[in-house]
Amino acid sequence: MDIIAKLSEELSIKQTQIQAAVGLLDEGNTIPFIARYRRKLRAHLMTSSFARSANA
Repeated sequence: MDIIAKLSEELSIKQTQIQAAVGLLDEGNTIPFIARYRRKLRAHLMTSSFARSANA
């Protein structure tokens, strides 16, 4: 099982949302920056869900 699918299953979040979060982190964005300024790009993840997915 790939990591995106595993995170999606464990966190009960769509794979597209995980991919969006990973993409933003890969670009060097910090969690506070993403939570505050990149709401559309994080695929409507709640801030707490985003932080959980980023820290998993």
